[in-house]
Amino acid sequence: MVKLTSSDGQEVIVPKEIACQSILIKNMIEDVGDSEDQPIPLPNVSGPILAKVIEYATHHKDDPPLPAEEEAKLKSSEDIDEWDREFTNVDQGTLFELILASNYLDMKGLLDLGCKTVANMIKGKTVEEIRK
Repeated sequence: MVKLTSSDGQEVIVPKEIACQSILIKNMIEDVGDSEDQPIPLPNVSGPILAKVIEYATHHKDDPPLPAEEEAKLKSSEDIDEWDREFTNVDQGTLFELILASNYLDMKGLLDLGCKTVANMIKGKTVEEIRK
């Protein structure tokens, strides 16, 4: 188990396999060890966003790594499965915080999902419509 601390001081204890979906956290654990007594600070991630990130990581914990050619096929913004679509069905501010957190935590799958969702939101809109 690994203890994570959000920017607003919320502490969450998660299984190591869930936490290590973040390359940042995985590297921190490798550098300092995975003592539950020593929390890993995440100064760029708020408590509510950390909870969403953990929800995503828990759902996708058994996903196999994709070969490069498969990954290229998944770049299409149309290919979002139902659970992921529901997961990203949040207000715009939360979605952008999720994207920032996934970039900071180095979670490629979540970052790609957030970017696909934004791409679908702006698809077919004019510049003025997007600004709103």
